Amino acid sequence: MTWTVILATLAICVVKVLMTCLPTGVVNWLLNKFALHPKLHPEQATVTINGKAVEEKEQAAIIAAFNKATVLEKYTIYSGYNEHVYLHPENAGTPIVIEAKIEKKMTTFIMHRYSDHIDIVKQYKKKLVAYSVHVEPLQQHFMPQTANLA
Repeated sequence: MTWTVILATLAICVVKVLMTCLPTGVVNWLLNKFALHPKLHPEQATVTINGKAVEEKEQAAIIAAFNKATVLEKYTIYSGYNEHVYLHPENAGTPIVIEAKIEKKMTTFIMHRYSDHIDIVKQYKKKLVAYSVHVEPLQQHFMPQTANLA
């Protein structure tokens, strides 16, 4: 009976220590797995504007700016009800589409520019997630150039 109590106490202590002091690699993996706005690698992504692929130099700059973006707000999308509002907004202009392979699955990011933020719709599997970000280089530098390509 005493050994059972001692082993149970020891097991509970080990589980508690592992849960409160996870290794850095495990924590980073968990955070990246459930990240709303993941970091992209230029070699694993393709950037298109108006259906045309952009140059490698501009693609690398767009992805670098995308990685530095700050998430402002997450939007709620109701399947079949308000999907079109986020996928095809009225006053957003030509979207930038980034297709990236993240952990063995293809993910599509559709970015729509507004004056003070950028809305991003993330499509993976059959799910849609919409959120807004703030990133100065994309809002001021790259997006006005995309209007000339349209």
